[in-house]
Amino acid sequence: MNGQSKSGWRASVVPVLTVISAIVVVWYIAAALLNLAWERDQSERAVKKGAEPAAFSQMLTNTMSQKRPVLPAPHQVAVELWNTTAGKKITSKRSLVYHGWITLSATLLGFLFGTVLGMLLAIGIVYNKAMDMSVMPWVIASQTIPILAIAPMIIVVLNAIGVSGLLPKALISTYLSFFPIVVGMVKGLRSPDAMQQDLMRTYNASGSQSFWKLRLPASMPYLFTSMKVAIAASLVGAIVGELPTGAVAGLGARLLAGSYYGQTIQIWSALFAAAILAGTLVAVVGLLGRMVERRMGMAR
Repeated sequence: MNGQSKSGWRASVVPVLTVISAIVVVWYIAAALLNLAWERDQSERAVKKGAEPAAFSQMLTNTMSQKRPVLPAPHQVAVELWNTTAGKKITSKRSLVYHGWITLSATLLGFLFGTVLGMLLAIGIVYNKAMDMSVMPWVIASQTIPILAIAPMIIVVLNAIGVSGLLPKALISTYLSFFPIVVGMVKGLRSPDAMQQDLMRTYNASGSQSFWKLRLPASMPYLFTSMKVAIAASLVGAIVGELPTGAVAGLGARLLAGSYYGQTIQIWSALFAAAILAGTLVAVVGLLGRMVERRMGMAR
């Protein structure tokens, strides 16, 4: 049994490490190619001033340590991540932990709003024919509007009525996160087959009893799968909500500051911090889903 577990571990880890290694190699090659033009330009300028032309090997080495590279090398991003997380106090305005917490607050609030709204809409769509015919098309149509177009409108309108700070970003997160919840929950509530529904009617179960004892438990796998998508979308919404406001805190603010001053290493470190945060949130939702399903006797 121990040998089988080790074999299974290797079978799952080795392919992942292989893909990651390939990505890192391609990344280094791309960084060298994209950053080499700057080094050649600097060498030509030096030659015009009477200096010796730089060797190709030296220029290639320099592409890995530029202060403002076109594409930072992986080790530059890793160093920046370490310096702005472990190397800074979490209360520092230069700490990614500080900025991550600002974005996380809006993400979680928007995810909460989106989950509640999505579940309520899904229940109404499943149990009300009029809502199914009228609301569902509007829910789908709402996602055809680019978030970059609607985010400034939401922020401007809310600022006009004196609402600013966390709530506007949370509402943008809600806009992105409620849709997968609605779709998944509707699919889950409708997942019980005709035989199961007939059995509930045979037991003379009321509508509420059928909901709590059949439809809701059957929808849990669909709900938590949708919540994984929703939490990641909520994070995107929180970051997008920080961009048009000129925010000074949050991962979106780090992206803005990096783009203003050409700090590509800062931009990439903020992107990786957002990706790590998203992966962590998705993993937490998945863990909660497994706990709920195990509690309900649906452990896989």
